[in-house]
Amino acid sequence: MDEQIMVERRGPRVRAGRLVGVAATLVATALAVGLTQGWGRTNEEPAASSVTAAPAAPVVLNGTDDAFIQLLIPMNEGALALIDQLDARPADPSLRALLSEVRKAHRAELRDLRGLLAAGNVPELNIHEGHQMPGMVTDARLAELRAASDAEVSSRAAALIRAHLAQTVVLCRGEQTAGGSPELKALAGRIQQARAAELDTLDDRPGAPTAAPGG
Repeated sequence: MDEQIMVERRGPRVRAGRLVGVAATLVATALAVGLTQGWGRTNEEPAASSVTAAPAAPVVLNGTDDAFIQLLIPMNEGALALIDQLDARPADPSLRALLSEVRKAHRAELRDLRGLLAAGNVPELNIHEGHQMPGMVTDARLAELRAASDAEVSSRAAALIRAHLAQTVVLCRGEQTAGGSPELKALAGRIQQARAAELDTLDDRPGAPTAAPGG
């Protein structure tokens, strides 16, 4: 009888202990998940995994795919360098607003392009370094922009970014025609649409010069 009473008394304690153990496990799991998702970070930078994330499945890149990515990465980086340089110069407000959006889009594209390279197990190479490629914002172009007067900055920057956007449209069309990776061709389609909209905004700005035919 005494033994039965002891068992009955011990039963709730055992169940309570098990509940505490389960609760502790759930808390530990939640903390682990929270750390991987960046809980408690003191700055607004995303967790590293969200910046360098590659597609879940491997992709197969043909020669056109590889050439497209290896060209578009330095083109985007050149455009970003131009936008960064313009931050310290007086510029037309409508142009500055557009370039702010272009900056966000280009950074996202660089993440996606590098993710596809990683998924395709292809190293990143700047095969066009030193070349005067159409639409490429080179160091020489940036030096010319730095030397330009404040009155010329907006028009010069707009011309450089326009050439960059227009050439990217051409490259995206080529990738969609001759590329092999469905993932990259889909990305090229989205980039082409974004560039076309950016070009429209650039050319529709108040006081923007009329683009030359075929420019």
